[in-house]
Amino acid sequence: MLHHPADSPHAMMTARAASLRVWLSLLSVLATISVNALANILPFNGQNTGEISDRFRVYFVPSGYVFAIWGLIYLAWLAFSIYQLLPANRARPRFEALGYWFAASGVLNSAWLLCWHYNQFVLSLVVMTLLLGTLIICYRRLDVGRTPAGAAERWCVDLPFGLYLGWISVATIANAADVLYLTRWSGWGVSPQAWTVVMLGVATLLGAAMVWRRHDVAFPLVLVWAFVGIAHRQSGPQALPDPAAVVNAAWLAAVVSGLLAMASVGARVRQSRRTS
Repeated sequence: MLHHPADSPHAMMTARAASLRVWLSLLSVLATISVNALANILPFNGQNTGEISDRFRVYFVPSGYVFAIWGLIYLAWLAFSIYQLLPANRARPRFEALGYWFAASGVLNSAWLLCWHYNQFVLSLVVMTLLLGTLIICYRRLDVGRTPAGAAERWCVDLPFGLYLGWISVATIANAADVLYLTRWSGWGVSPQAWTVVMLGVATLLGAAMVWRRHDVAFPLVLVWAFVGIAHRQSGPQALPDPAAVVNAAWLAAVVSGLLAMASVGARVRQSRRTS
């Protein structure tokens, strides 16, 4: 009797592994969203995430409204998880290459919240750095911006990971600034304002690299959102002393990042025309 290749033990094991992977990803997303919600509803340790952030007098922190981006990130997580869950997509090489790294990012996200709410700030930076590294691995394994993809796949795969990686890149810088403030780092004699300008420049260069190498649109748009929020915070009642240099640098970084996003859109349009 001839057996269909799909009925072979190897094929069946591959199918079961793919099914486990996608369901774990969805479970990780639902668990992480729940932990994020409970962290502020209960809240954990009697304090919400924003209240803790406000205790650090650092310049690289945006206004509170900027953190609404998490709602968009949650939707992006769900879109990716559902798209990956579709039977036609489960065993695709792109998602097989991703493996369990996305599910691991959810565990690290929840772990960071626990560290943050229970005032383990140095440990929170370690966890945040691990989360950033995990997302870089996800981004590279999915080969975002380089793998040919239709509109649905770009919206459900490329955009979510560009969005998430962009925000965690900004959050890692902010987390590092908080820890340095906590440890009373002297800045080697350089003012906090000057260091913030440097950090804004580094983040903008990172966005430029993502546009140049990947034509990523979401990543620089996240930077625009964050930089405008920093300028807004340092222009209002929560501003720290002598914020002019930070405000000007944040606005400039936002404009440059916006131009980078436009350049990325243009590159994608030209690429689609060449392949059509």
